[in-house]
Amino acid sequence: MSTIVYIPKDAAALSVGADAVAQAIAEQARARSLTVIIKRNGSRGLLWLEPLIEVETATGRVAYGPVSLADVPGLFEASFLQGGAHALHQGLTEQIPYFKNQQRLTFARVGLIEPTNLQDYCAHDGYRGLRQTLQMGQAQIVQAVTDSGLRGRGGAAFPTGIKWKTVLDAPAAQKYVTCNADEGDSGTFADRMLMEGDPFALIEGMTIAGIAVGATRGFIYLRAEYPHAYRTLNEAIAVATSQGYLGANVLGSGHRFDLEVRLGAGAYICGEETSMLESLEGRRGEVRVRPPLPAIKGLFGMPTIVNNVISLASVPIILDKGASFYRDFGTGKSRGTLPIQLAGNLKRGGLV
Repeated sequence: MSTIVYIPKDAAALSVGADAVAQAIAEQARARSLTVIIKRNGSRGLLWLEPLIEVETATGRVAYGPVSLADVPGLFEASFLQGGAHALHQGLTEQIPYFKNQQRLTFARVGLIEPTNLQDYCAHDGYRGLRQTLQMGQAQIVQAVTDSGLRGRGGAAFPTGIKWKTVLDAPAAQKYVTCNADEGDSGTFADRMLMEGDPFALIEGMTIAGIAVGATRGFIYLRAEYPHAYRTLNEAIAVATSQGYLGANVLGSGHRFDLEVRLGAGAYICGEETSMLESLEGRRGEVRVRPPLPAIKGLFGMPTIVNNVISLASVPIILDKGASFYRDFGTGKSRGTLPIQLAGNLKRGGLV
């Protein structure tokens, strides 16, 4: 009988030895003639416990962490594959107080699934939003995003629906969807965690955006300091394209949407949307004079959606569950959910 062990391949976990721990667990299992299936997931966001190892048991995933290379033999001796007691035993992952009290929408799958496994993504409600989108008119899609109250998660908090409607209403032979993934502010890592842990959520959100406004091409502008996210996104895009979720005929709908990742060059200014567009066009990243707005005259002078990672990755659940479902997580003008990043001199840094 085989046991499934989850070991994150998120950059935070890799930085504290997750790869070495994964290799050691595989070697110990072979030496003990035990059948272990190792799956590499994203981080759950409890960064002080990384590498956080999870074991699939009959009662749920049992967590151990932070696991070092030296801890691996002791874990086997403590029967951790059966959820046995050990100094690093954290109990059921989803019952850890830090995690239990969170309400995750955009990050619901991060840490739960294998990031580039499309079947895993779909088994956890992935691409339901896109399928719903394909049953709707463009104005309906934009209205749903507007009614949800979703605002830009990059800091400016501009209403996403207004941007989309402006692009939809702008006549043009070509339109674009761009994602600003140049996450450069100190202590920020939510975008990276999502791209590394659930890349299809971003891909699905951008595809929905493209269909909503009639854009056939999308670009993810990614900071060069995220090599793991770069590999994960490109792998996920290749899988989505091969399975018909991207490309010339999205899910047989007749809609075209192609997506690619472009690397930035470390310019902090390119976190500003017009500087990012300048860089995407191959020029020095400098702020453009506005008006015109990017929604009217953006990438290559064409109407362009510019949203950040969390904004776009929040779109699938809005189209799947409905605008009111998302809107009701919040008050006033602050609707939906917002990931909070805790970093610095803290006992328990991570994502909430």
